[in-house]
Amino acid sequence: MQNTRLNTLVQTTTRQVDQLFRNPWRRISLLVIGLLLGFFIGNVMSTTAGQRSELDVVAALLIVAATEVISRIFYGSRERFGRSLGAEFLNVLKIGVSYSLFLEAFKLGS
Repeated sequence: MQNTRLNTLVQTTTRQVDQLFRNPWRRISLLVIGLLLGFFIGNVMSTTAGQRSELDVVAALLIVAATEVISRIFYGSRERFGRSLGAEFLNVLKIGVSYSLFLEAFKLGS
């Protein structure tokens, strides 16, 4: 790519964020925040779709498709993405959404 100002800005910002989250405690705290955010998103999606009762199938389709795409990104091509912070954050977000949906299913079953 050409060395434009935008390209330089993106590279510099990416490098600074990567340097910031090299500290294990910051990285773990970011991943815990991602897990809790995924849990919240899963609860919001399930209660909103259940309350409207119109888009249940569409919401389920979107959740399953997003889960499969994130799994494909995280587990499919390690050489391209490796264990980057963005890929780990998406995977932890996916785990939070899945966990909240399992809990919702248990609540509805009891």
